Amino acid sequence: MALRSVKTPTSIPPTAAGISSSIVKKPQSLRFAYKPTASLAVRSNLKLKPSSSAAKFRCSASSALTPQLRDTLEKLVKSEKVVLFMKGTRDFPMCGFSNTVVQILKNLNVPFEDVNILENEMVRQGLKEYSSWPTFPQLYIDGEFFGGCDITLEAFQSGELQEVVERAMCS
Repeated sequence: MALRSVKTPTSIPPTAAGISSSIVKKPQSLRFAYKPTASLAVRSNLKLKPSSSAAKFRCSASSALTPQLRDTLEKLVKSEKVVLFMKGTRDFPMCGFSNTVVQILKNLNVPFEDVNILENEMVRQGLKEYSSWPTFPQLYIDGEFFGGCDITLEAFQSGELQEVVERAMCS
């Protein structure tokens, strides 16, 4: 088997390819203007001082769930039979998990209130403590936390979600 030599393709002048020379733009020179700034300079004379025994890290156990926020969340989850705290809205979900739960609820023809947790960081963080559930979406049925996307999907597939929603709507 004979080896063939590979030639570098030759460039075809634009006029030979039927392209007007006025259309072809010549590349600008490729100059990179990198000038280090003072903020990028590394100081080699920096030394860390050993910390004293009195200087220790302190973790504050501040809660995002204030009593006022707890009251607001309780009123909100009890304001409708089904409340979905989600990223985005029912018409414009901003996360696949939120979209999944919205589609499940729509499939069951469940009227529900949607709350966009991306609009208020305090609500978002406080709700994590309120429900003891770290992720979103969070579905509440009849004032009680039902679950996130995975739990809702499992309950939908097994038929349990429809039963729970029907009981809530009839109460």
